[in-house]
Amino acid sequence: MSESHLELSGVDIEFPTPKGPFKALDDINLRVDRGEFVSLIGHSGCGKSTVMNIVAGLHQATRGGVILDGREVDQPGPERAVVFQNHSLLPWLTVYQNVELAVKRVFRKTKNRREMREWIDHNLALVQMEHAAHKRPDEISGGMKQRVGIARALAMQPKVLLMDEPFGALDALTRAHLQDSLMDIQADLDNTVIMITHDVDEAVLLSDRIVMMTNGPAATVGEILSIDLPRPRDRLALADDPAYNHYRHEVLTFLYEKQKKVESAPATARPETNQTPPAAPEPARAATGEAGRKARETTA
Repeated sequence: MSESHLELSGVDIEFPTPKGPFKALDDINLRVDRGEFVSLIGHSGCGKSTVMNIVAGLHQATRGGVILDGREVDQPGPERAVVFQNHSLLPWLTVYQNVELAVKRVFRKTKNRREMREWIDHNLALVQMEHAAHKRPDEISGGMKQRVGIARALAMQPKVLLMDEPFGALDALTRAHLQDSLMDIQADLDNTVIMITHDVDEAVLLSDRIVMMTNGPAATVGEILSIDLPRPRDRLALADDPAYNHYRHEVLTFLYEKQKKVESAPATARPETNQTPPAAPEPARAATGEAGRKARETTA
């Protein structure tokens, strides 16, 4: 078997509490190939963001670890860029300057001023934001801010792009446009992408594989679903595609079965901690319109 681009092996993580350690993740194993688009999906509190933070180097696993191209991940690095749900742009800088900040951090020793300017312009063009280069964040829309956040991450030329619900706070139309842009960018650059989402339609549309997490505490990988749909993908054409709807049904079945088990579990079986209990798991975000109607029929 060939060596994986990215591999998580036997990853556990525990957080200290006054009543003893709280185990958030248990034996996470996942191999990701170069250029693959992988989505993590599961109910709130299942550890999706914790997995991403371990890959990003923001958390250290209690047991096991992460290997990227043969090297252990033990701290943050520009080869793993993160796009958060909140764009995290610096409000006193322009769009151009926000991207420039990341470019200078990564390429200050390898690119001259002209090369950095061209690289910044190139990445703003990738997300169709070159026209707003000299505007500040309060002068552009939420969707445009998120485009700038993606441009800033891409400008670091990462091996792995980590996206934590990047479109979750956007309206449905803006979210659809950005999903389409992300598919185009990933096709052009062949980036490895790991994305957290609660949106089943988004996961099936964008992914090569969907990693479905069990509920926490001690969450782990429940099932992995390979999405064998040809690219490029057209959301309108897929709406009535039997394979697409089969994949949606598989994910919804997993999520609602896990939800049912949590609701029926006796209170005494749940481990006590001194932390605020995790929020009750939420059903995945339903689509609107025709897709939403099909989702409701599937789960009825």
